[in-house]
Amino acid sequence: MKPICLRLAIAAALTLLPAAVFAAADNMPHLEKKDGRYAMIVDGKPLLMLGAQINNSSSWASTLPQVWPALEAMQVNTVEAPVYWEQMEPTQGAFDFSSVDMLIHGAREHHLHLVLLWFGTWKNGQAHYVPEWIKTDPQKYPRELNPYGKVLDVLSPNSTTNLEADKHAFAALLRHIKQVDAEQHTVIMIQVENESGSVGSVRDYSAAANRQFAGQVPATLSSALQLAGGTWSSVFGADADERFAAYSTASYINEVAKAGKAEYPLPMYCNVWITYPVHALENRDHPSPGQEYPSGGAQQGNIGIWKAAAPAIDILAPDFYSSDAELFHQVVAAYHRDDNALFIPETGLSRDFGRNFFYALGHGAIGFSPFGVDFTNWTISDDKIPAYLSENFALFHPMASEIAQLNLDGKLQTVVEQKGMPRQRLHFGDVDAVVSFGFPQHDGEMPPGTPDQSGRAMVAQLGPMEFLVTGFDASVSFEMSQTPAAKARNEQLEILRADEGQYLKGAWQTSRIWNGDQTDRGLNFRSGNTNVVRIRLHTLPLYDDSTKAPRQ
Repeated sequence: MKPICLRLAIAAALTLLPAAVFAAADNMPHLEKKDGRYAMIVDGKPLLMLGAQINNSSSWASTLPQVWPALEAMQVNTVEAPVYWEQMEPTQGAFDFSSVDMLIHGAREHHLHLVLLWFGTWKNGQAHYVPEWIKTDPQKYPRELNPYGKVLDVLSPNSTTNLEADKHAFAALLRHIKQVDAEQHTVIMIQVENESGSVGSVRDYSAAANRQFAGQVPATLSSALQLAGGTWSSVFGADADERFAAYSTASYINEVAKAGKAEYPLPMYCNVWITYPVHALENRDHPSPGQEYPSGGAQQGNIGIWKAAAPAIDILAPDFYSSDAELFHQVVAAYHRDDNALFIPETGLSRDFGRNFFYALGHGAIGFSPFGVDFTNWTISDDKIPAYLSENFALFHPMASEIAQLNLDGKLQTVVEQKGMPRQRLHFGDVDAVVSFGFPQHDGEMPPGTPDQSGRAMVAQLGPMEFLVTGFDASVSFEMSQTPAAKARNEQLEILRADEGQYLKGAWQTSRIWNGDQTDRGLNFRSGNTNVVRIRLHTLPLYDDSTKAPRQ
């Protein structure tokens, strides 16, 4: 089929699908908050986004055939794919939505939710994806200048013409999505820009930016941060340049997001190139903004400014590329806030994936997504998804809605193996789940743990004495809590029934009952596990009341 015919066919498919397959038009994808916890709601149900982001240059007709098989092998339910401003608006005011339509059509065909990534003013702190008519007219669309006057490959966030051009294009994109997808809700979320901020300078030193920097910190910002008013330098001291860049960037992106939401109010987030610690041997205590990360993005130290300056952005979402487990825990703590849902939109394809996924899930994550999942041979070779990646999503895919609901209700906990801690406890009122890592586990001995601390488990409470359990390289048993109140009850736990099974269209389906070797020493989940167990417990007296003495 010729390209123009293909485009017409896709457009027709997107607009003429039978009404029976559409969801209610007013049931927009949205975030729901409950007691400081969040869920992504799609078509009226919570969704745990088991995501995968394709490579930067994979949203093309020539490469999409290498995308869909990788996503299927990864067992994802959500795909993140870029939309390129330079392709969508090659001539000012003339829009080409063919790539957007191909992504929507392909996601529907493969039964996937779709998150679109707007590669507009910023991509990794630079302006590589802006159209040629902007790149070639720096007088009208000014660039940032560094302190020495060098022109940077970064559009100035302090320019009205830059902002208006991005707003116009982004609004057109959201208007088109509404036209082709408002009823079916294939597109569930939008990323506004990509790892925004400035690479090459701590801030813009153009004349326009310098005038703004010399002025007063906006009263709305100083009030939100509970700071006294004054100039940027007097309020923020040595950090003034970076904080000014953060306010400028966040304010710019807020206006872009507002323009899009005025057309179609999907949830919107910004992904963040976080601040990583400097090497221990370097003679300084923090990295350099604009050099080691894009200055002005929503890094850990700028979250408060972004929350105040960009209320149209629903989530600030950290990208994470490190093998440092403690750093990951710190990043989760920084972005898991009462005013911010935890979402990891990009992470590496390393063996840390499973451990980090379980940890984030246990801290309320609404989604988790590795970067570079396609068979274009850029990040994955041999057209094969490693098992250490796919096994995690394969386990949770059939119950993504139930898991999201349990997290929203505060019923779900996870535990991840840590060095020197081969056994850990999860507390559920009067009941403890005791998780032991590694095999073989001999009676009366501490579990051996795993060589790479890959053990992980999830336990969710379905009722007072009913739990959903799964994991990898872990054994899970249940005991009465060690609290004084629980000990005073003089009771012990016994398994009534342990059902292996899975959720099917929201209903639990048992495939077999576990007993004997499968339950005598805990529920065992080895490496490569595919099992989920629903366990029911009850209590028995710890002592025989007729004798008031321990049984012999």
